Amino acid sequence: MITLILIRHAKSDWGTGQDDHERPLNDRGRRDAPIMARRLAATGVRPARILSSTAVRARTTAQVFADALGVPVETDEGLYGAPGAKLLAAAADSGVTDVVVVAHDPGMTVLAEQLSDGGIGAMPTCAVATFVWNTDDWDVATATPPARWNIDTPRDLSAD
Repeated sequence: MITLILIRHAKSDWGTGQDDHERPLNDRGRRDAPIMARRLAATGVRPARILSSTAVRARTTAQVFADALGVPVETDEGLYGAPGAKLLAAAADSGVTDVVVVAHDPGMTVLAEQLSDGGIGAMPTCAVATFVWNTDDWDVATATPPARWNIDTPRDLSAD
């Protein structure tokens, strides 16, 4: 079984004057990321690897999830600003069947929309979208719809 988890980085701070790549998380991002990471960990999912964009906000988000899940983070410069197809290719090339990708919009939303056949209309910051295929072959997975998917967003936090 293949499990792909897409996580859009947590909310970042636009007021720092830093260039886009160096923007840190803002207060909301620092609040939401640990909560969402604990929620994902509570599902029992245990990915083998987390792939993250090199942007500060993505790396910080990825590390929060890595700490909660007990898995390593690998950064990939190619995930910064990557289109959906490149995000999916990175997951497929990861060498594992259970992988998390932490990156940016619009690529995250485009890929989530594609994999959910339009069921996911947007990937807000710190959203966690999980896709599962009943195969261990990434070639099959990338060519077929997932058997199931779901999305969890910080907007859903009020349900806790």
